[in-house]
Amino acid sequence: MVLTFTIVEGLVATGQLRQAMAMIDEALEQAERTEERWCVAEQLRIKGELLLMEGAQPAATAAEDCFLQALEVARGQSALSWELRAATSLARLWCDQGQINEARELLARVYDQFTEGFKTADLKAAQILLGQLA
Repeated sequence: MVLTFTIVEGLVATGQLRQAMAMIDEALEQAERTEERWCVAEQLRIKGELLLMEGAQPAATAAEDCFLQALEVARGQSALSWELRAATSLARLWCDQGQINEARELLARVYDQFTEGFKTADLKAAQILLGQLA
């Protein structure tokens, strides 16, 4: 799965969003078929980010749905790091939509569960966003 994420990043970097989306959709379908769901939350989050790159309002609604699904999956798996990533993506979207309080509350609730790892990229990004939302 790490290889899939790397390839998707490369496709995005070269502007091949349609191919990146197809690869994520395929990975989600494979996870469902094989019941290998350990990274479905991250796959859904990435799909949401790809949808946002499309830019249209229906894409933002679909992206929000992906982020919410990612949060639900991560919570169900007690995967706090995946939950943080999904919460950060959703908080950014809500911030862009003017839902500052909701964004701050969501992200703070997840961030506050961490007791270590505050120098990691994900926690640093969440902390910066929380500062912007304050």
